[in-house]
Amino acid sequence: MKLPDASASTDASRATARRQQILHAAAQCFREHGFHGASIAQISKTAGMSPGHIYHYFDNKEAIIAAIVAQDLESLLTLTAELRAACNVRAALIERAAEGVADQLDPAGAALKLEIVAEAARNPRVAQIVREADATCRRELAITIGEIRRAAGHQDTPAAIEHMVEVLASLFEGLLVRTIRNPGLDRARVAQRIQIAIDDLLDQPD
Repeated sequence: MKLPDASASTDASRATARRQQILHAAAQCFREHGFHGASIAQISKTAGMSPGHIYHYFDNKEAIIAAIVAQDLESLLTLTAELRAACNVRAALIERAAEGVADQLDPAGAALKLEIVAEAARNPRVAQIVREADATCRRELAITIGEIRRAAGHQDTPAAIEHMVEVLASLFEGLLVRTIRNPGLDRARVAQRIQIAIDDLLDQPD
């Protein structure tokens, strides 16, 4: 029986740490300078490594954005899996919505997400990255909402579920703009109202 290669495991861990170091530095640079203003040289300086190290892990800035978007997508997929594993999926969705509101209202996170969306409006490659991730998010949310609605006795068309998903996405994505426009908003009250809105949305007639 072949024993695990400890050196290979260490190398993989080191590579993962380096990638995270780069992504953290890139996120900071994108927030502070914008996508076009943030050069690989700036990212490498912030990360504390040479540009060559950056290019070893990422071909270009679009690849870095793809990795950032993939991380956000992975978090959402983990969340939807946890929701569907809950005894009461509806209650779990409404409860966890408060965490989602807090995440969307984080000014640093909002600035980064809005910068990526702005670049998607100009850059076809980034647009593809963002839209593919969004399609996966909408599909997973549709499955979750569909389960909740069927459990309550509703018989919805796929289009009806898609509309509910779009409303839910609009609620949360709108928070990104609100935290920039109105940084003093009452986060706890907003979270409470969003939870009420989701509860109402799930009760909509067929």
